[in-house]
Amino acid sequence: MSQMETAMSQPETAMSQPVIGVFDSGFGGLTVLRSLVERLPQAEFVFLGDTARLPYGSKSQRTIARYAAESARFLVEEQGAEYLVIACNTASALALDAIAAAVSVPVMGVIEPGAEAAAAATRSGRVMVIATEATVASHAYAEACARRGVLGLEKACPLLVPLVEEGWIEHPVTEQVVQIYLRELLAEARNGGGNPDALVLGCTHYPLLRGVLERNVPPGVAVIDSAEATAEQVAAAMSERAAGSGQRPAEPKVRCFATDSVAKFERLGSRFLGHAVGRVELVDLGG
Repeated sequence: MSQMETAMSQPETAMSQPVIGVFDSGFGGLTVLRSLVERLPQAEFVFLGDTARLPYGSKSQRTIARYAAESARFLVEEQGAEYLVIACNTASALALDAIAAAVSVPVMGVIEPGAEAAAAATRSGRVMVIATEATVASHAYAEACARRGVLGLEKACPLLVPLVEEGWIEHPVTEQVVQIYLRELLAEARNGGGNPDALVLGCTHYPLLRGVLERNVPPGVAVIDSAEATAEQVAAAMSERAAGSGQRPAEPKVRCFATDSVAKFERLGSRFLGHAVGRVELVDLGG
């Protein structure tokens, strides 16, 4: 049983609106928040984007762990988060233990749920993973898949994040880049004698490209969104509490914080969240 499941199985005081903290190094994690809000409309959400210190992928593991732990403590100790979702693949891969040690609430990252969903979807026992260079270099998805008896073939796709942030979701250039990446990944898989039948989106920016990706994967290949898989696991873990509250689902309450670039967060965040993020508050977590 995972740490999240263990902690959530313990008796809790009935509350109509549990507070869930969501952390990312930027604003891509808003795709995770979007999936959470859809499944847990009765909850209160506090989102923090550590935009002053991104990208995490260029930092050492020790520095990433320090930054992520500081952000986690802000959400828990200052904003009252009772559960913490690490909506950042790099932090989930390299700092999940440090985050869990820094706070006293349950913590869930995005990698294990993504791997779990891929293992449930595959029939061939082989899946593909596309992610950023830092996440691929950690081999966190491959290792999580291996623990479930599945072979995960990873590929870094560094051009996709800037294309998403530029808003080129359905642009012909983006379609061409996706086709090149998938062609290379499939060739590598076939050269290894494999026939993968699932594709894991191992970056929180990639759900915005799901339509493009689904058009370009071979027939029979399932596209697995780690953001959705994570939200499903959190919702399942909290289902008893939500059912026991006796409250009808309320309009979800969302507060957003960023450590820098608030105007950019407000401008681009709506693209990831699916609606306006509202006012984003600036917070200083130090250097």
